[in-house]
Amino acid sequence: MLNVRRAALETLVRILEDGAYANLALKEAASSVDPKDVAFLYALVNETIARASYLDYVFAHFCRRQKRAVRNLLRMAGTELLFLHTPAHAAIDEAVKLCRAIGKRDSSGLVNAVLRRLGRERDALPPLPADAVERLSVYYGVPAFLVSEWVQTYGEAEAEALLSHAPIGTVVRAQYPFTTDELQAALPTSSVRCSLDPNGLRLSEGFDLSRDPLFVSGRLAVQGEGAMLICRALGDVHGKRILDACAAPGGKSAYLASLSENTAEITAWELHPHRKELMDRTFSRLGIRIETACRDAAVFDPTYENAFDAVLLDVPCSGFGLLSEKPDVRLHKDETAVNALVRAQGAILSACCRYVKPGGVLVYATCTIVRRENGERVRAFSAEHPEFTLQEERQLLPTRDGTDGFYFARFIRS
Repeated sequence: MLNVRRAALETLVRILEDGAYANLALKEAASSVDPKDVAFLYALVNETIARASYLDYVFAHFCRRQKRAVRNLLRMAGTELLFLHTPAHAAIDEAVKLCRAIGKRDSSGLVNAVLRRLGRERDALPPLPADAVERLSVYYGVPAFLVSEWVQTYGEAEAEALLSHAPIGTVVRAQYPFTTDELQAALPTSSVRCSLDPNGLRLSEGFDLSRDPLFVSGRLAVQGEGAMLICRALGDVHGKRILDACAAPGGKSAYLASLSENTAEITAWELHPHRKELMDRTFSRLGIRIETACRDAAVFDPTYENAFDAVLLDVPCSGFGLLSEKPDVRLHKDETAVNALVRAQGAILSACCRYVKPGGVLVYATCTIVRRENGERVRAFSAEHPEFTLQEERQLLPTRDGTDGFYFARFIRS
């Protein structure tokens, strides 16, 4: 088994330097460490990702920028010292030993000195910028444009509350014909019903879901309450023909099948073949029949014009509503990237709205809290498509609704 800190360091380099997906890199790393260390591995990597910007700011006052391995070793040990409350002697000693173990013996003295200074001065670290937007951007590692928008929309205190919000926790639900009552009674830990969707059960503590018989047998699905609410926005789906045009990994399609008691005719599209395969495996485990296909939702196909009673568009987005659950969302997201997403969202809306029957329902959804991807995108669509009437619009906030930051807009086609 690999030492857990070495596994964490290698994972951080892959994520922060090479652009690897955090969930995939962590899953791979978890298989290389002792099972009792997996929780610490996840906590250390995720917290370091979230704190990297601030630690870089602090270390810039202590030493010049280091190369990738040592840079991430300092970030990781700094996270232990300041945010995970590892005893200073343990965090520093482990970091110095790891520095030598990875072949960076010449840097071990610097690592030791910088971390000892950090430990001594933890109560008198370099002050953050006075400007509120710059301060929050540096401390929480999110782009300034997002902080500025949140401060303007919600105020400085609420913006910081959104940035610092703790993870929501695990929510599960039953897959039809298994019922919520049956699932709650069968769970190996206690749970409470969710307030936004009573089919959701918030677990009091975690357990190995992927190996639990409830999961393996397809009676249990893991799904956030916000994602469930988006499915509810389609209304009564019994017997309806439904398109989930950006469907992977398939959770919403599966919940729509459950809500319809397996009477809906559901089509699920996904652009990437490997994600379609993941979706197919999910549907097989859950025992549901859903037609899947690799298809670009932004390209109109006249075969499906006016073909569906309801179309769900959970479009690609910046994901800033998931900061507490997915710390790597804050990486590599600037205004240029967000504007490219807005254009893609518009293309998907323009193509897929034509698949809705007259009188049918269109639901546009994201997992972000960015106006140009949500309300502004919806206003632009409404102006271009007067045949669609906006019936409901909702922005969920972790601080207000106790769920991830999802957004949805429900339209009816006249």
